[in-house]
Amino acid sequence: MGAVSIRLPDDVSQRLQNLAQMTGRSKTYYMVEAIREHLDDLEDLYLAEQRL
Repeated sequence: MGAVSIRLPDDVSQRLQNLAQMTGRSKTYYMVEAIREHLDDLEDLYLAEQRL
């Protein structure tokens, strides 16, 4: 697994921390899930644009 370092705005970091604490999952889990979902959307968008 590759490692990535990012800086998050304070409000996003706090929301992520709160979610992790409420659910017992790690912040990393939620970051990976968010990136995967957004990547799926972006890939679909770019594939659709290429077909035009």
